Amino acid sequence: MAILIPVLALGFLGVVFGIGLAVASKKLAVQVDPRLERIHGLLPGSNCGACGGAGCFGFAEDVLSGKRSIDACRVSSYVIKEQIAQLLGKTIEQKTRLVATLYCYGGKKVGERFEYRGIESCVAANLLLGGQKNCSFGCLGFGDCVKVCPFDALAMSSEGIPVIDENKCKACNKCVVACPKKIFSLIPASNRVYVACSSRDLGKDTRAACSVGCIACRKCEQACPVDAIHVIDNLAVIDYHKCTSCGECVKVCPMKTIRVRT
Repeated sequence: MAILIPVLALGFLGVVFGIGLAVASKKLAVQVDPRLERIHGLLPGSNCGACGGAGCFGFAEDVLSGKRSIDACRVSSYVIKEQIAQLLGKTIEQKTRLVATLYCYGGKKVGERFEYRGIESCVAANLLLGGQKNCSFGCLGFGDCVKVCPFDALAMSSEGIPVIDENKCKACNKCVVACPKKIFSLIPASNRVYVACSSRDLGKDTRAACSVGCIACRKCEQACPVDAIHVIDNLAVIDYHKCTSCGECVKVCPMKTIRVRT
């Protein structure tokens, strides 16, 4: 009898507490919009942070609350964005697909001013006199961009420069931000022609540093039938609002600096 009373008391308390927890879970439950899970399920799940949010779930919350636009996700395809828009009762405009482009083709074609023995990072090397390369504008070759790409769309080539896989590139902008030389840009995938150089030096100085750098000869200007390319500050610059990717500038460039993405 002495044991039975405590057992019954504990059992009674267990029932009371269980009922209390059940009631509290219903009264204090946070209502979750069922669309949140559906939106999150449509997102790529890469958690790349390119949207500026805290991963894909954070982005889904922000889109649902109206803090971010659906277009803020650089990675999702138009089809996915359209499905999310339909869930929210909105419409979305299809935008031009962008791809990362490197404005440099120097790599091992560019000599070095000194032997660098520090941390194998473009950011670290750039802190030392702008890096070890003779060209102070070009790629330093340590692959910071490759390391930050969440989609395996970048790889270092045997020439010592990063190569972009357009089929994998999601235009997340990570490489643009990571590069201390600021020689990456996002351009429309439909525009195949680009200037593989970022040097603003005089032509003779660029030629001395790099065998494929822009020497500001202006032959591209003269050849372009739509006035889409001009030499600005010693560097050929393409206006992609005008460029038709006809390739005439590629044909006349003596340094093979103007290239066609393959």
